[in-house]
Amino acid sequence: MTAPDTMPTWEEFLVPVLQVLSEGQQRGRREMFHLAAVQAGLTDEQLSEVLASGQTKASNRIGWALSALARSHAIDRPTRGQYLINERGRALLADHPEGLTQRLLFPQGRPSGKTTVPADAVVDGADTELDPVEQIDEGVTRFNADVAVQLIDRIRAQDPAFLEQAVLDLLVAMGYGGAEKQARRVGGSGDGGIDGIIDQDALGLDRVYVQAKRYAADRPIGSETLQAFVGAIHGRHASRGIFITTSRFTQQAIDYVLSIQTRVILIDGDRLARLMIQYGVGVQTRHTYRLVEVDEDFFE
Repeated sequence: MTAPDTMPTWEEFLVPVLQVLSEGQQRGRREMFHLAAVQAGLTDEQLSEVLASGQTKASNRIGWALSALARSHAIDRPTRGQYLINERGRALLADHPEGLTQRLLFPQGRPSGKTTVPADAVVDGADTELDPVEQIDEGVTRFNADVAVQLIDRIRAQDPAFLEQAVLDLLVAMGYGGAEKQARRVGGSGDGGIDGIIDQDALGLDRVYVQAKRYAADRPIGSETLQAFVGAIHGRHASRGIFITTSRFTQQAIDYVLSIQTRVILIDGDRLARLMIQYGVGVQTRHTYRLVEVDEDFFE
């Protein structure tokens, strides 16, 4: 339990955030910072605590609580920067009114096998078993996990043509398209099941066909959709394709791709976001930190 004069951890803000939203009203992010702080009973001294970045410690931790609740599907984000409690959030609040933890939010962990907690949970933790370098690595991983969720949310809010161009930009950034970066979008009505074409050589003798589907998380790609894509590839006398979606693939769809000779790479929303972060597509660098160590040669 946190001492009365100690800033609550991000986990200790989970219940206050749900309590504020339990009234059923949609709230904005800035409004939530104020209301959750009031709900948690923060003192003026706690509200004045500032991180090295200039952000108040309270808003930082409340922000991470909001992000964790959204990632665990306990609250919804109807539009950017707006929050609304849902049935899972109400159930969690009813079952755990005295406090929530990361383990309760993510009982199975994230799809990648790692749970998502904020960076300051380790940076500020005096009892952590991680060394300082590990803390930095963990913090970056956790921060990127939240950015990944935001990326997919933003892509889903755009029209299909935006995703089609975004995935081509990503594939070029990954090295597809050869030396001349040959990639073009062909999506739209009458596209024949192909959204993009990547030429691996200047003459277009070696081509990869791309399909991109902007689907919600609860609308997975099934084997029938992939069969149609493979048919479109065969119709162009090709043997390779990349299918990208903002949702996921059913197990039947994955099994189908593994059973055919045509080489089809599947990229779901989770992997799409990670690749965009890795190759710098749709993101920008927020901070760059310089880590130094003693130059032993200097003292020889």
